[in-house]
Amino acid sequence: MPSLQRAAAATVGVGAASLAWASLVERHLYAVRRAVLPVLAPGSRSIRVLHLSDLHLVPRQQHRTDWVRSLTGLSPDFVVNTGDNCSDPDAVPAVLHAMEPLLAVPGVFVLGSNDYYAPVPKNPFRYLIGGHNGPGDSAEPNLPVDRLIAGFEQGWTNLNNQRAEVTVRGVDLDLVGVDDPHIGRDRYAEVSRRADSGAGLTLGVLHAPYTHVLDPMSADGARLILAGHTHGGQVAVPGFGALATNCDLDLRRAKGVSRWWPGANGQRSAHAPENASWMNVSAGLGHSKYAPVRFACRPEASLLTLVPRSA
Repeated sequence: MPSLQRAAAATVGVGAASLAWASLVERHLYAVRRAVLPVLAPGSRSIRVLHLSDLHLVPRQQHRTDWVRSLTGLSPDFVVNTGDNCSDPDAVPAVLHAMEPLLAVPGVFVLGSNDYYAPVPKNPFRYLIGGHNGPGDSAEPNLPVDRLIAGFEQGWTNLNNQRAEVTVRGVDLDLVGVDDPHIGRDRYAEVSRRADSGAGLTLGVLHAPYTHVLDPMSADGARLILAGHTHGGQVAVPGFGALATNCDLDLRRAKGVSRWWPGANGQRSAHAPENASWMNVSAGLGHSKYAPVRFACRPEASLLTLVPRSA
């Protein structure tokens, strides 16, 4: 066989093997990503926060449901759900069953576009060329979002364009969240408030990490911001990382912990000012049912241990 034909055959073989891995194996390799974040006032007790995002569940996905239910074994003190729980019009009962044990733990939630609207087939290459906007906020939801909200409110606080206060392990949490910026439902200006320097911790929560929300949240003194939406790129290149974030967030922050401050987009966390927020972007637990692959980007939940910062 000529060398060019061998090279072509090898390329096809590698591609086929990669696709098989991404569609049959890696998308089921759920992982817990752990991080320790120094965001609490000196002398505070540590808090274990379980951050869940982008479950994208369909009723038949029992393995994913069982894995999520098992996360109570991590003994979290607080749960944050950053949206996109559904990937099917009939998914709400399955989502509530998956989250049921965790609803016994204090927590908060915001919604993503796939809590309002069922996914539709899309050309995956559109994510590489921009065009981030989803359905507008005037579109009529076609998922039973009211049932989802009612179920979550049995245990968690609704933070969609809301503020709340809660005390966890003796630490006062000032909580602020917005509805999904990806579909224009965010109203941060209506809930904006400067953090009290004497408060325990201001925590910002949103689904899609768009800079027009991250910047004022950070400027208001949110020491920790939690988001999802990006799927960590869902398909990444080993040694390079994510190819897209499906929002205006830079690729370096497609998943994991980084620092954020107004104007941070495109800058390295190493350049962060002292008062910069800490931010965790979850790579999420699932995927659209029309794009059932993950490559070099395992599905994940985040266990964040919040500890006192240096005096």
